[in-house]
Amino acid sequence: MPSKIVKTAISIQKPLFEQAELLAQQLNISRSHLFGIALEKFIAHYNNQSLLEEINSAYDKDLPNSNDDILLSKMRKLHKKMVEDEW
Repeated sequence: MPSKIVKTAISIQKPLFEQAELLAQQLNISRSHLFGIALEKFIAHYNNQSLLEEINSAYDKDLPNSNDDILLSKMRKLHKKMVEDEW
């Protein structure tokens, strides 16, 4: 079943309106359809960006911090000394 259509009014700057009008004519679609397509694309882009930020944030939490770096450096030195003492 098709989605219910909701009529709305928007205000945009005249040059943008004129570009939309021209593009709708070139694509042989209504302005309403063009605006709907544009809004769908914008929402998809926004959602993808939000997801990417969440993924990056999750990975950032896995990166070592400066305290980890200091501890790892000390562990490496100790391990090297232990190995050198054995040979």
